[in-house]
Amino acid sequence: MNIMIRGKHIEVTDALREYVLKRVGKLEKYSDEFMDVKVTLLVEEGRHRVEVTAPIHGIILRGEEESTDMYASIDLVIEKLERQIDKYRTRINKRMRTKVLKDHEPAQPVTSDEDEEKVVRNKKFTLKPMSVDEAIMQMNLVGHNFFVFTNSDGHAVNVVYRRHNGDYGLLEPET
Repeated sequence: MNIMIRGKHIEVTDALREYVLKRVGKLEKYSDEFMDVKVTLLVEEGRHRVEVTAPIHGIILRGEEESTDMYASIDLVIEKLERQIDKYRTRINKRMRTKVLKDHEPAQPVTSDEDEEKVVRNKKFTLKPMSVDEAIMQMNLVGHNFFVFTNSDGHAVNVVYRRHNGDYGLLEPET
């Protein structure tokens, strides 16, 4: 596992680097297939946020946690990723048609006041052909409320989203 650690508004000390490597390294007990795991440590206005992105065979596990202590944030984000792995182990293994994730017992089961709207973040991503069920699983794994994907049935760009009542919706272009 290749772990890349980056700090924003914080110097990544040797002690902090060692702690991140130790804690993120725990994910190896779930799979030997983790590729480049990206860890971002961020400090803003006294809040310590940790973002971890761990791709594994086209699936992206993502966790983000925030607290007043960086070490506590690291612990929280690792616990979140472990819960995601436990929750989706069967689905991921079935999808991969192989035992990608090892059997492991789980440790434990912004509002804006501005009138103007502006783009504050721009992201680029690859559109991967997948089924609606796979897209919903991927959306839940990254912890977002929506997910853009290429539908493997119609080869059109679709969006799945989580509705207020907890159900899912699908946006398809008209043909």
